[in-house]
Parts: sequence; C-alpha cells; structure tokens
Amino acid sequence: MKALITGASSGLGADMARVLVEEGYDVILVARRKTKLEKLAKELGDKAEVILMDVSSTFNCMKLYNKVKKEKIDILINNAGFGLFGEFAESNIDKELDMIDLNIKGVHTLTKLFLKDFKKRDKGYILNVASSAGFTPGPLMATYYASKSYVLNLSEAIYEELKKEGSNVSISVLCPGPVDTEFNRVANVSFAIKGQNSMEVAKYAIKKMFNEKLIIIPSFKIKVAVFLTRIIPRKLLLKIVYKIQKNKNA
Repeated sequence: MKALITGASSGLGADMARVLVEEGYDVILVARRKTKLEKLAKELGDKAEVILMDVSSTFNCMKLYNKVKKEKIDILINNAGFGLFGEFAESNIDKELDMIDLNIKGVHTLTKLFLKDFKKRDKGYILNVASSAGFTPGPLMATYYASKSYVLNLSEAIYEELKKEGSNVSISVLCPGPVDTEFNRVANVSFAIKGQNSMEVAKYAIKKMFNEKLIIIPSFKIKVAVFLTRIIPRKLLLKIVYKIQKNKNA
C-alpha cells in the first residue's frame, strides 16, 4: 500500500505522511526542499521515498506521474499550496500566478492523471487540501480564496461523477480553518484565532478520507462558520471577511 503526498516537507503534508506510515503505508514524499524532505524520510525510515519536484509546473506533474505510475499508488494527497496577503490591485502578480499554477493547475493535473489509473483499478483515495477559505470570496487574499474554491468545487464535481458511475474510487477535500504550520509566515498573516494542531488535523483528515467523507472540516467552530456563509447576505459576508482579513495583518 502506497501514498503520494505533495507539499510533504513540513506542516500538514509531513504529518499526514507520519499518520499513514503508522497505519502501514509506504509514502512518496514530494516537495522542493531537499533538506527537510530528507530529514522527514530519515525519521520515517524505509517506509519513505523522496522525490524533489516543484508541482507548480504542469510538465513536472507529468514527469512525477510517469516516474511513479508503475508503483500502483493507492492514495494521492494534493497538499502543496501557499497564500498571499494584499489588495488585489497592489499584490505581486508573479507570486499570484505562481499560486494559481500550484494551488490550481498542480492539483488539477495530478488529480486527473491519478484518477484515470484509480478508475481503471476501481480503487484508490484522493485527498485534495483546500481550506475553509474555499467557501467564500476573500478580499485581501482574493487569489488564494479563489484558488481554494476551485479545489473545493472540482473535488465535489468529481465526487458526483464517481458516484453516478458506481465507482469504488473515493475523493475527499480537506477544508480546515487556521492550522499551526508555516502557512502564516509565507502568506505574511497572523490569524486572530489560534490555529489547530497540525498533527490533530492530519489524523482527522486521514480518518475521514478512509471513511469516504466528501468535505472534511476538522473543527466545530469552522463548521459553524461555513454554515453561516450559506445564509448571510453576500455583501454582508464580504464585509465580514474583509474585516477578518484586515485583522490578520494588523
């Protein structure tokens, strides 16, 4: 049994690798940071394999797939991604396009490639890491929120297609609130509420993935917040999200 995890050098990706190894899986750790990947692989022992790869490149996603396709991957976890804070008109377009390449194109490409194989074998799990941000527009983090909305909606659509086909392939989408990882530093924000423990989120996510849960939200508070996004008038919601975002950078 084998799992491939992108963005595996730290945070949720690393912790999900630890959880899966504990459950008897071999893991293929994919990320750009060699030192951190090798450190994690050493911790996990002979259950881990390292592949240095930037999956923001469609070419690299194809290369990664071709490298591992004969290994009969059982689980694909699309975890790689990052955020960026700032007004849309002023934020760095190169970083935003890099974000779109990683958060959207990378997830899209790997999901499609591995899904084809999973469907042929009629088994396999895909876990796409989105965010509670995917349920609403995100003024001051517009591109990040939009990218996670894409991941959420893509995963839901694939889920329904698989169900209508009677497929045994499962797809889930993880939508956490703040998690105590490197995300805050990279995005240059600080959350008003305390982030969840990364390992706790990882354990919850893996458990629910194996239970074939479609949308995985590992926090009661965030579940309530997501419910409220569905009933609050859209313009009021935008004002609330803007204020929350503004406070992150205060």
